[in-house]
Amino acid sequence: MALYATAATVLAAVEGRRGSIKGLVYASSFQNVKQLYALVCETQRYSAVLDAVIAGAGLLRAEKKLRPHLAKVLVYELLLGKGFRGGGGRWRPLLERHQARLKAELARLKVQRRVSRNEDLLQVGSRPGTASQVPRFVRVNTLKTSPEDAVDYFKRQGFSYQGRASSLEDLRALKGKCFLLDPLLPELLVFPAQTDLHDHPLYRAGHLILQDKASCLPAMLLAPPPGSHVLDACAAPGNKTSHLAALLRNQGKIFAFDRDAARLASMATLLARAGVSCCQLAEEDFLAVSPSDRRYRHVQYILLDPSCSGSGMPARPLEEPGAGTPSKARLQALAGFQQRALRHALSFPSLQRLVYSTCSLCQEENEDVVWDALQQNPGAFRLAPVLPSWPHRGLSTFPGAEHCLRASPETTLTGGFFVAVLERVEVSSSVPEAEAAAPELTAGAARRRKKRRRRASAPGTPQVRGAEPAPGGS
Repeated sequence: MALYATAATVLAAVEGRRGSIKGLVYASSFQNVKQLYALVCETQRYSAVLDAVIAGAGLLRAEKKLRPHLAKVLVYELLLGKGFRGGGGRWRPLLERHQARLKAELARLKVQRRVSRNEDLLQVGSRPGTASQVPRFVRVNTLKTSPEDAVDYFKRQGFSYQGRASSLEDLRALKGKCFLLDPLLPELLVFPAQTDLHDHPLYRAGHLILQDKASCLPAMLLAPPPGSHVLDACAAPGNKTSHLAALLRNQGKIFAFDRDAARLASMATLLARAGVSCCQLAEEDFLAVSPSDRRYRHVQYILLDPSCSGSGMPARPLEEPGAGTPSKARLQALAGFQQRALRHALSFPSLQRLVYSTCSLCQEENEDVVWDALQQNPGAFRLAPVLPSWPHRGLSTFPGAEHCLRASPETTLTGGFFVAVLERVEVSSSVPEAEAAAPELTAGAARRRKKRRRRASAPGTPQVRGAEPAPGGS
């Protein structure tokens, strides 16, 4: 089966430090990237356990043509996963010949370590912690269906709908086949942690998007009205782009950029499945996009979610050891790129509102980048105060930083995230620039204009006609 062979290839590359799970999965030709990503992550998490079981059972000695990484994936599916998918192909009978020995070795390992559950076999760093208790958030794709219809579908499948949540405690208490409507986002359904919907027919048909709540905040807070022109600067893998399209109701235009061809190809598949028709994809570095290009003269909304350390992603430490604490050199390099990207985005002439977001917990990539941009554009942009009831705010590193939002498994029951909303500070077009700079003069000037208008409208006062506009003028 292609799933298992591809998973083994990705796993071998990860363990050989040739890339991260996420990057290698998106670079593969396997269509269901979510399914592949989940399988590789879980196999990697149990890697040491699987190695011990495979060695104890003598599997590789008995099956000399079976590659070690493929064996690890297959044994995970047999013993720890949900069983072989799609029948398992030619691998199922091979593994079933050794099933009794493999199960016995797993049981022996539990006895030896004095544990009863599979997850108790994990090393401390790989055990599920707070992050594993984050609920499964599912965004209803309103381009294809409605939250009401999705709720009805799940109810017919035997799920128990608990209504709209009123607090985080409601989300923490979710168990079994119960689900809720999120209290903030009306199109977001919430299921118990570890609920697997990758094979659900509504997900495969693009009616559902498996997307963390924190990842839904950027598009929601950008809030472009239908008909708008929006720029998605670092767009792949595309969940936020599809969310923007849903908010636009496919009316308007999204210019989406990413310089990775493989990620862009996967994104095109995702957007097609989601029914997105208002998006133009471009394999291009956002920093090379000219703000003066006439194609973007109507762009008033920009979503900038640049490459970051990923230190807020619960799965990242599993795929990149040490990724949770990036080195100072790496942080400096990332922050430098993020600063350049944000400054560039703010230079688009018609821009009115921008959302900057990362899945990082590091101040260097978050508050420091936003403060740098505000200092580079004094008086032109401000931080918009958003979601005043959101419990986790930006670090108090500069005045107004509390308008930024942070998220974490501990405080918001989501992945780690940062969001800032910047909006242009407008000077009324009816007020001349000199008057805006010297407001103390405007009152006297207004009185003089009023007197002139009264004299001009008095009976018998000659009226002066302005010059006729030239042909074609306006």
